[in-house]
Amino acid sequence: MNLDVLEAQAKACTACRLAEGRTQVVFGEGNPDANLMIVGEGPGEEEDKTGRPFVGKAGQLLNRILEAAGIPREEVYITNIVKCRPPGNRAPLPDEAKICTDKWLLKQIELVAPQIIVPLGAVAAEFFLGDKVSITKVRGQWFTWHGIRVFPMFHPAYLLRNPSRAQGSPKHLTWLDIQEVKKALEALPPKPRRQIRAVSQEPLF
Repeated sequence: MNLDVLEAQAKACTACRLAEGRTQVVFGEGNPDANLMIVGEGPGEEEDKTGRPFVGKAGQLLNRILEAAGIPREEVYITNIVKCRPPGNRAPLPDEAKICTDKWLLKQIELVAPQIIVPLGAVAAEFFLGDKVSITKVRGQWFTWHGIRVFPMFHPAYLLRNPSRAQGSPKHLTWLDIQEVKKALEALPPKPRRQIRAVSQEPLF
């Protein structure tokens, strides 16, 4: 099994209702041996058209955030909780998220084996933290999920809705957060090759 085989399987997936309205499955992209994995919520309109994650306005902002911190996008692996666009860009429903993470995201994480995962927004953070969360309360903090360091951040779409760069604003906090991620990446030891076990979504904390 590798990411290419897994992606081919995902493109034929009809396991939940989201498959009915999609144009394309947006599986993920980037370095298959990345130290850093970024996990968003779900594809938007532009992603659904192109089949690539984070290529719309939020994705363009994510690119600028990574570039400003000196983290090349091509060295990161980027995906979402769900691989098909929810209608009207709504948040994935719990059953949709569970089906997609069980079938695809856990296997992506196992194959990439990142040392750091950055969930963007509450929906993504909840998968790793095992409970309902407020992203304003958990962002900028380190957690551990099956031996992997997890550092939630604001979703770029949220930053677009809150454009202030004043001290303490979401954009200012995101700049501090991405610098923390960069520092952690630079301090990583050589990447071990290991596997995580596929698990049900039990509270981890």
